[in-house]
Amino acid sequence: MSVEIESHAECKASIHAIEDAIYVIGGKWKLRIIVALRDSPMRFNEIQRMVSGISAKVLSNELKELEMNGLVNRKVYDDTPVKVVYSVTEYSKSLNNVLETLVEWGKMHREHIKTED
Repeated sequence: MSVEIESHAECKASIHAIEDAIYVIGGKWKLRIIVALRDSPMRFNEIQRMVSGISAKVLSNELKELEMNGLVNRKVYDDTPVKVVYSVTEYSKSLNNVLETLVEWGKMHREHIKTED
């Protein structure tokens, strides 16, 4: 019986951990933004061009949330006009294995769907 209780507790802990992760990186845009910024820092309009289909309002909100969660840096340069550049943080690099796994799974799934037709 203790094994059953322990595995139930482990299951609940796993579910909570997944909920926490999805809260931070879930949704349609957050991982796309992080991937876009992995190679080099970008200005707002560059990100919007790279992540096609995202509106300026949604991009602004997503960047604020990513910054709040420590995954994106926002640096303001006092040039004229003012220049704002976004980049990934060192902490965001902890997602690299997750992203690589998602890329591989996405490729596999696309092939799976093709073979189902």
